[in-house]
Amino acid sequence: MLPQSTEVLVAGAGPVGLTTALALRRQGRAVTVVDDQAEGANTSRAAVVHARTLELLEPYAVTPALVDRGVHVPRFTIRDRDTILVPVSFGDLPTAYPYTLMISQADTEAFLLKRLRETGADVERPAAVARLDQDAEGVEATLADGRRIRARYVVGADGVHSTVREQAGIVFSGGTYAESFTLADVRLSGGVPRDEVILYFSPAGLVVAAPLPGGLHRIVATVDEAPRRPDVAFVQELVDARGPRRRRAIVHEVIWGSRFRVHHRIADRFRSGRILLAGDAAHVHSPAGGQGMNLGIEDGVVLGETLARVLSGEPEDLLDAYAASRRPVAEGVVSLAGRLTGIATVSAGRRHARNAALRLVGRLGPARRRLARQLSGLDRR
Repeated sequence: MLPQSTEVLVAGAGPVGLTTALALRRQGRAVTVVDDQAEGANTSRAAVVHARTLELLEPYAVTPALVDRGVHVPRFTIRDRDTILVPVSFGDLPTAYPYTLMISQADTEAFLLKRLRETGADVERPAAVARLDQDAEGVEATLADGRRIRARYVVGADGVHSTVREQAGIVFSGGTYAESFTLADVRLSGGVPRDEVILYFSPAGLVVAAPLPGGLHRIVATVDEAPRRPDVAFVQELVDARGPRRRRAIVHEVIWGSRFRVHHRIADRFRSGRILLAGDAAHVHSPAGGQGMNLGIEDGVVLGETLARVLSGEPEDLLDAYAASRRPVAEGVVSLAGRLTGIATVSAGRRHARNAALRLVGRLGPARRRLARQLSGLDRR
């Protein structure tokens, strides 16, 4: 049953919203989470959990389950077909998690939701925020079915098409990549290793191949127009044109697939009075580098802990500090993802020069270590 009032209303029960709620519950605050989808209906786009995210989730007793379930990948490489341009090792990072953890978003959400329920909270589904009216004391939210709930604060963790952001009148500045992205979880054999996340460059475009639990691989690629549900023939053609050539990768089965377009946008403000934004509602970018969900979970931890302090009597200016500090962090991540995407999609005529420059970077230890810290999120400690 939806309560008449709550301290914090969180719109969106993806990893960001669930993390925000967990951070609030850990401090004993009242939180209500609503989501417009039935449980288990979210598509499994995000699959990368980086070291900094695992560190941040430690106090919430979620990290051990993630670590046990996921595939530990110690290396990220940028390749041009069979040629390694930039090898990046996570093994020497100063963390208890010197690897990239590959795990489906569905599993990540399931572990977060289980932990949230253990704190006595749950998610109201399906329940979509339709309207927000705020005053000096709080916000009244009207749901799509007419129900109302009053909250002292509202968190918009409801994704790129955020109703909360729209109701707050916050502009979402940026644009959209011309290409569409195809995504497929597949069973394959052959020339794609299981101990690396690989960003393949080719004249035809980029393709990312990364191992998942259960012997699967996640394939992500830019294409002019992606099919709604990629089949074996489509994914095989992508891997043949862009992936390993010396030892061909064979796609045996597509377990799940989807398509999406990618925006590169940042909200002009992360706060409007008693309404705050986190995750894709605040920033969205290319999937290159696997940063999106990780940055969103980081938002959720910081925002949840900050709201708990304010609700406990500390100055409300702390929320301005959250908004002011998270936006430049988002700008840095959007810039990194954009650079990786831009480098991957250079024209055929510039490919030789690009590869030469990347090989030089690949031979420089400090440059590789810096990239490892950026990808892992440890540079944001």
